[in-house]
Amino acid sequence: MNANAEFLNYVYQNSQMGVDTLEQLLDITEDEKLQAYLKKQLEGYCKFHSEARDLLNRNGYDEKGLGTFEKIRTYLMVNLQTMADASTSHIAKMLIQGSSMGITEAVKKLHQYENDVEKDIKKLMERLQEFEEENVEKLKEFL
Repeated sequence: MNANAEFLNYVYQNSQMGVDTLEQLLDITEDEKLQAYLKKQLEGYCKFHSEARDLLNRNGYDEKGLGTFEKIRTYLMVNLQTMADASTSHIAKMLIQGSSMGITEAVKKLHQYENDVEKDIKKLMERLQEFEEENVEKLKEFL
């Protein structure tokens, strides 16, 4: 797979994971302030997901979504973690960990393919990284 397709599919999968996880957590959390923020965050992930899909299709690449196993694993992990502790603080901590992993992967890919991707695709990855960093900062308020 070439670097452009890999970048776009990373953004596509990352945003899909965000959408799936946030939709699940919106049903679990009862904190209205956190729910409001999660809805805003969900909207951001939906935009990234759509933009990545459009760029993939425009460039002749197939989108590679999350596999069934990955979706089930994530769903079960969220359920298990919130079954033991569904507090606002714990949910914020889980989301911070997820966004931190997203930041790490984005930085890693940006360094790995620094000169191998088109500018608009690189900018999308940089925007995703910034979005994840903003999420971490905002979620700290809920700890």
